[in-house]
Amino acid sequence: MSLVYTPLLLLWSWGSLWAFELVEKENVFQKTPCPAFLMFDNAAYLTDMSFELPCHCKPEEVPSVVWYYQEHLGSHHTRVLTDFDGRVVVDSGQVRVGSNMLARFSIRMFSLLVFRAQPEDSGLYLCGTRHGDYFYGYDVDIQSNQKMVAAFIDQGQEPPEDEEHGNLQIFTTFWEWTHCDRCGVRGEQWRIGLCYLNKPGLSPRFRKSVPDVVSCGSQAVPRKLRNMAGKHRPPELMIRSCMVPCKKKTQVGLMAIYSFISKLGSKPWVPKVPIQFHQQRLGHGLVISCPGARPEHAVAWDKDQFRLYRTSFLKGVNRSMRMFIDHGNQFHIRFTQLNDRGIYYCWREGEMVAGFRLAVTSRGHYYASLSDPETQYALQAALVGYVFLTAVFILIHLCRCCCYFFICCPDL
Repeated sequence: MSLVYTPLLLLWSWGSLWAFELVEKENVFQKTPCPAFLMFDNAAYLTDMSFELPCHCKPEEVPSVVWYYQEHLGSHHTRVLTDFDGRVVVDSGQVRVGSNMLARFSIRMFSLLVFRAQPEDSGLYLCGTRHGDYFYGYDVDIQSNQKMVAAFIDQGQEPPEDEEHGNLQIFTTFWEWTHCDRCGVRGEQWRIGLCYLNKPGLSPRFRKSVPDVVSCGSQAVPRKLRNMAGKHRPPELMIRSCMVPCKKKTQVGLMAIYSFISKLGSKPWVPKVPIQFHQQRLGHGLVISCPGARPEHAVAWDKDQFRLYRTSFLKGVNRSMRMFIDHGNQFHIRFTQLNDRGIYYCWREGEMVAGFRLAVTSRGHYYASLSDPETQYALQAALVGYVFLTAVFILIHLCRCCCYFFICCPDL
């Protein structure tokens, strides 16, 4: 019996060792040794974007990491972004523009999450221990969208050409095109371009995907040159039209029957999305955000059945605009008027996700309008009810007349 089971035991033990070896190979900290000399990976983002900075290497004996922030290389002031046990957790849904710096950072496992980054968050981020030993670093450049330049491809506009100043070259690096922001109707898609420069002799401590090429706000660039590049080359936005079909959601069985019945009494011009009601004082400003949307997402806005295309409503297209869409995909109304009443629909990544019904009040009085879909629906319902009662009344009197003249029924 022992001779029979000995090969099986050997096979089992060899398989266990092999499985253990596979698990060990997946350990990223064994595959990525920490450099002897601290280096910084260059990364550029746009204002209000959220991103993740993973700690790609650390000694195995270190159970947790601490993230530090420095405004510039060699600074004597270093800020701790997390507690020493790495337990800081931030809910991204609660983060707002202008929030305190420490309220917009969170650590998950060994990665640092940054929510709604601002230009003042640019600098060096270091992964290390509570004793101040650094393992990995990032050179983060947050570029402001205040002077962002838009180019509408459908109108024949093109982005500015690259600039050359001696051995310095300043240019724009574009991201991939977004998804079409609407489906079933004409939509738009765009891509973001950030400022980069090419200059020989940059600091070797900063890692570059292309030799001697970094973002314009990188710490590898001298401060005077950073300021000059930022003024000459603001972030850019390319916009073009698109048209894609909507994805059909197939339903079978009882769900298909329920959907068909629910559509019979529904208002055909109101999409099936959650609608939030909001009252706004006449003459006051309003900002509407699309739920779950980020600046890099494809987001579109409609008012009732009217499409609010960026060609006409993008911030900066017209300086006297009262209603506009900013570069963070938020919809702005500088001061509300009575004709602003209605339902504002939000598209995200080609799918309508929410609606905001806006009512305008003045000193507590609500103004109804015939252009309001709810008012139209109430009037139609009242009209249908009146027609139905009139038809029943006429039918009863017709029956009475027939009975009287043709004696087809006893006297009533």
